[in-house]
Amino acid sequence: MAQKKAKGTELSVFREAKLNRAIFQVLAKKEPQTTRALRKKMIQIRGLKDTSYSTVNKRVRNLEQKGYIRKAVAKERLGGITNYYELRPKAYLAKFFDSITLEDLVEQTNDNTALTMLGTLISTRKLPPKDEE
Repeated sequence: MAQKKAKGTELSVFREAKLNRAIFQVLAKKEPQTTRALRKKMIQIRGLKDTSYSTVNKRVRNLEQKGYIRKAVAKERLGGITNYYELRPKAYLAKFFDSITLEDLVEQTNDNTALTMLGTLISTRKLPPKDEE
């Protein structure tokens, strides 16, 4: 599995480590998966061959904390609980933005879609506090 160079705006989730991109890639193909299954796939990717289980586990917990992945199922197994993880919509959006440039997005958008996207973006934007006169 060769890593692709990002086409779009580089988001911090991918700038931090190519391991995050690989986790997204593996979970997008088949989810939910355990951290052990993820690591098994990671070591098959060029440049991630020496990735330890603890590194993958730490990264999965970090991505969960940031809201990119979530625990889908927790199964009781011999020796403890095994968590299965899946991508959240935020991760799919990050993958999409990683694959397209903003120029391409604007060029391919019609008026109705542009208005919908603009409304959504404006409503989620944190406005600075108003100055009192």
